[in-house]
Amino acid sequence: MKNAKKIAIAAVVTGTLFAATACSGASAGGDGGSEAASLRYWLWDSNQLPSYEQCIADFTEANPEISVQIEQVGWNDYFETLTTSLVGGDAPDVITNHASFYPELATSGSLLDLDDVEVDLESFRDGLAERWIGEDGKRYGLPKDWDTVATLFNTDYLTEAGYTPEDLNTLDWNPDDGGTWEKTIAHLTVDANGVRGDEAGFDKNNVAVYGLGLKAKSGIGAFGQTQWSPYALTNDWTYANQNPFGTEFNYADEKYIETIEWWSGLIDKGYMPGYESAISGTSIQEAYGAGRYALVTDGSWNAKAYFGMTGVETGIAPLPVGPSGDRAGVMNGLADSVIASTEHPEASKKLVAYLATADCQDIVAEAAVVFPAVETSSEKAREAFDAAGIDVSVYYDAFEAGEYVEAPIANNWSSILAIMEPAVEAVLLGQGDENTLKQAAEQVNQLFP
Repeated sequence: MKNAKKIAIAAVVTGTLFAATACSGASAGGDGGSEAASLRYWLWDSNQLPSYEQCIADFTEANPEISVQIEQVGWNDYFETLTTSLVGGDAPDVITNHASFYPELATSGSLLDLDDVEVDLESFRDGLAERWIGEDGKRYGLPKDWDTVATLFNTDYLTEAGYTPEDLNTLDWNPDDGGTWEKTIAHLTVDANGVRGDEAGFDKNNVAVYGLGLKAKSGIGAFGQTQWSPYALTNDWTYANQNPFGTEFNYADEKYIETIEWWSGLIDKGYMPGYESAISGTSIQEAYGAGRYALVTDGSWNAKAYFGMTGVETGIAPLPVGPSGDRAGVMNGLADSVIASTEHPEASKKLVAYLATADCQDIVAEAAVVFPAVETSSEKAREAFDAAGIDVSVYYDAFEAGEYVEAPIANNWSSILAIMEPAVEAVLLGQGDENTLKQAAEQVNQLFP
């Protein structure tokens, strides 16, 4: 799967993005000759803030002529806010960047290339460094982490239903009857009267525990990393004609449409909550913690949140096998990039070089929140998760077995999101159908003359 289908995630952004308006080194050590610089660094994950505060403290101690202010901008507003800051001339110097969005930034001239930054590209996990090379052959990001998707489950609900964790390791799905995956979801669903979803008398309009949770937004139409992608990508479907830089997207493909129809049909059957509930303001993690969901499919970056919930014991299992005979979660990874409008390109490049080293990524690893991009740091993160009582081997095993598809890297990604999200949302709300998806797919491909 890794080599056969290299095809990315997304944030929700509307409108047109990125109307656009260097000392290298791979350690925190100062060179003693840099001019004074005050940098702004954008980060969106609050769970990682303490780690990066320590990284910045170490960096500025070694480089006292450079000061760095971390500014946190929420994920849902991140790239929209960045667009505004670029247009308004108030952009940061260095940003946490996303593989799906960087081509637009690079094409508009909003990023500096990092080809002159000295860093050990061989230190990163396989394939991560190559993802940040643009169509022009220049590098626009230095990897900071990697992620993929797995199944998280409430162990008490699993036991009450008569299952063991091992039972989740062999599940399969198909778009016709949902396979053993849907059967399991149905049995884990319980209505307010204690009747299970596969039992006579089940009241789908009065559900106490849904077999499968639903995450709203977050690229739900175009990307579906934690929602429908594990199904579509194992149903002989890919995002586009090529990755990176696809020019023809496959959202009109029958494999995609039948996957979305099956998946949204879980709502109609009462096995998955309605989309109105998902967008109500209660996150998928909060609903899971409140006992509303038995299973969720979610990313490795959220794993620790599930294990920190009071009164809920959680385990991690593989994704189901699809009609193709494979498992596939989307693999993505973030990087740090330098904004072209910075007044301090040399200091900014020095910062991103340091952030890409084991010196910083070991600090990130110790927090057991994400999996760093540097190979040795990634292994230290696994150990830190284990020490915290969280077995994340399912995520690592999937990566090492190639059971993933790379997140799409594409031009016009913000516009693709703006088209596909309302189309899929309409289907989930019962207001759209196959024609809705096909019309949206046609609009997407019109973005590429």
